[in-house]
Amino acid sequence: MDLPPALARTLAASALVLASCASSPASTTPAEASSTEAPSSTAAPSSTAAPQATTTTEVAETTTSAATATTTEPPTQDEGTAPTAFNGRAIPQSVSNATEAAELFIEVERALRIDGQSDETYADLGHTEQVLIRSIMRNPDWIDPFLADLPDDLRPFAELHIEARSELSALHAGWTPTDNIPAWTIIDPAPMDELVAFYQSASAQTGIDWQILAGINLVETGMGRIDGLSSAGAQGPMQFLPTTWEEVSQGGDVTDPEDAIHGAARYLVRRGGLDDIAAGLWGYNNSDNYGRAVLAYAEMLRLDEDALRGFYNWEIYIGSAEGTLWLPVGYSSTEVGSAQAYLSENPWAKTLS
Repeated sequence: MDLPPALARTLAASALVLASCASSPASTTPAEASSTEAPSSTAAPSSTAAPQATTTTEVAETTTSAATATTTEPPTQDEGTAPTAFNGRAIPQSVSNATEAAELFIEVERALRIDGQSDETYADLGHTEQVLIRSIMRNPDWIDPFLADLPDDLRPFAELHIEARSELSALHAGWTPTDNIPAWTIIDPAPMDELVAFYQSASAQTGIDWQILAGINLVETGMGRIDGLSSAGAQGPMQFLPTTWEEVSQGGDVTDPEDAIHGAARYLVRRGGLDDIAAGLWGYNNSDNYGRAVLAYAEMLRLDEDALRGFYNWEIYIGSAEGTLWLPVGYSSTEVGSAQAYLSENPWAKTLS
């Protein structure tokens, strides 16, 4: 099925900017998968009670040579061709006003609900959605006219996106950008159908709603894209501290998506999540903002499971003193690196001004 002309043009030039991952309770470095304008994943205060670390991050720690990062020169491009990242993914472009934002949101959300499209198409749509929401949040005067221009069936999703981003922004309040980017490898997540099966299996075994587990997976590591430790030492797609993982692992592997998702469900039960999911989420990451963000993403999935097509394709961005930088799949560094050096070598990485 053909995409709407305006959307096709947008995707051809490359979707909007800014990803949305978040960080985790145990980490001090925020990321940007489903998180806010903060560092990278979520940036909740480091907590020993919490299981996770950082998700899509936007921070780093000590500065080392960016030469340790595995990045390659972008493919040679003809004049007039949309620029791409080193892995061939299109560089997002932004909208310039609330009217354009509403038009693009409508096109993207409608297209995400069309069955049978290619993985590449869904990937571009998800990235566009993620960056669009971030662009709107960076221009708060757009919010009211943007919402007013949306049809009744899509407005609740936009409101929940805005709510989640607002909560993640509050979570990252006070964070000071650093000069560094983390020692991470950004990988493709497990297939979406597999992740859904893991969420639903864990839900069936524990009683924790699968949409909550999906929301945590999104906020923590962008559905498992981040392979590496948080600044607090949390690890795996659901970001567990080693001591917490011991409590709920049942012999599983913290880096295995199925084991980690089941462990997260068991942890939420231990923290009272069956009686009060907000309390369970606070135990997972000691922040009410974190819990409200996860609940907002979960509510979108309850309203329409196809919303997962967008979330699944959100990219990883990190916040730094050089700005918000995109870390595409294929980025890999064994040491903390210099944001300035990374940006110098990959100028396309700063996709959101």
